[in-house]
Amino acid sequence: MDATEVFNALPAVRLEEDLLACCAAPAWGAAVAAKRPYRERSEIISAGDAAARGLTWPDVLAGLSAHPRIGERAAGDSKEAAFSRREQSTAAQGADELTKAALIEANRAYEERFGHVFLIFASGRTQEEILAVARERVANDEETERAVVRDELRKIALLRLERVLDALG
Repeated sequence: MDATEVFNALPAVRLEEDLLACCAAPAWGAAVAAKRPYRERSEIISAGDAAARGLTWPDVLAGLSAHPRIGERAAGDSKEAAFSRREQSTAAQGADELTKAALIEANRAYEERFGHVFLIFASGRTQEEILAVARERVANDEETERAVVRDELRKIALLRLERVLDALG
């Protein structure tokens, strides 16, 4: 069986668990699950993309609730924590103490400004790059930042969905 067939055959409880590890917004996982069966992998990814684009702001906040602060190691042995550690691993390598401290301060300033964790698609980025983006984004207005956050959450969910499918195939 290929990954699409396995995905289609997963029991609902297992599928929900895998999808929540991709995006903690239940509405996202429900939208992806509701379209089963899929004919091919690309349809699953497209459904995940469409579901992410359709999230309400409360849904996005639910999705954010499972993300650790950037630069902090996700705790636990859940699939989602493992995804987070993998995504932030490049950023954690080689960062000096000054950059780490500046990132902590940027996180604090961002959270004070917007009331939620700073979210960025961290895969392949250094802490210096992430810090620069955090400093830029704290100047955004609320509407602009919500659009950016929604898109970052979408990119993370799709990367994780790809990884779930890779593990199934």
